[in-house]
Amino acid sequence: MTDASKHIAFIGIGKMGLPMSVLVAKAGYAVTAFDRSAARLAEARTQGISIAASPAEAVDGKAAIVTSLPDDAALRGALLGPTGLIAAMAAGSVVIETSTVSVEASAEVDAAAQARGVFYLRAPVSGNASIVHTGALSCFVSGPEDAYENAKPLLAAFTRAQTYLGPGEEARYAKLAVNLMIAVSAAMMAESLALARKGGIGWQDILKVLDDSAVASPMVKYKTAPLRSRDFDSTFSCRQMAKDLDLILGAGHTVGVPLQLAAQVRETYGSLVAQGDGDADFIATVKHLERLSGLGEPKL
Repeated sequence: MTDASKHIAFIGIGKMGLPMSVLVAKAGYAVTAFDRSAARLAEARTQGISIAASPAEAVDGKAAIVTSLPDDAALRGALLGPTGLIAAMAAGSVVIETSTVSVEASAEVDAAAQARGVFYLRAPVSGNASIVHTGALSCFVSGPEDAYENAKPLLAAFTRAQTYLGPGEEARYAKLAVNLMIAVSAAMMAESLALARKGGIGWQDILKVLDDSAVASPMVKYKTAPLRSRDFDSTFSCRQMAKDLDLILGAGHTVGVPLQLAAQVRETYGSLVAQGDGDADFIATVKHLERLSGLGEPKL
């Protein structure tokens, strides 16, 4: 990579964006960041990240811009329109978008990028805020393949694995497909645990059964650990999962795939949000099934 390509902008330095930007800086890149939150900017300064006064200043002269944004509205607001980032970017630069957003919003960004002569890589990351600082995230990437090849060293600075999937919106579908499996798995675990408790099995015993059984996937083991102590502090919240399930259902409707399990689980997460558990971890499906089953807190 040339020296110019070592100058990177990060737009959105929240729970995911800030630790990703720190990893990129540690890998030898000159990182300039912007976020609408003064608190996030202050935190970035304490970690040695340069701060821009505006998004346009952040991207000025940068070869690559990485964005980490919460939803479609933030994506459109930050990247599109006459005051959006793409309008401020130089032709031939690349925007790497790491969020979970809809295929439709992503396609709008692609159209704007192509009109500007900017390369657009969809690179949603898989993992959560509890592991991002370790570099253990993975990412799915789609967009211009040459741009992907050039960006691989940058992507490798904050993800352990990168999978290139095609020239268009393939990475968006990949992220939604993975999150669908995670959401349904959380609902399935909740039903299994409630059934086992009703059958008289102790809390720690059923968690050990799951860990030692054929269903002991990485995701199951990842969640049995906090469940041992009934830790529902959020790594990815019920509210966030409800949002992602809305994106998943929208994508299914668009391409004609009936997502019956997704629709049912979306209502489960809607119930959790309504009951005040919106900010709890998405495995709070366990508490929801316990309430429905008349179960209290188990003995730990």
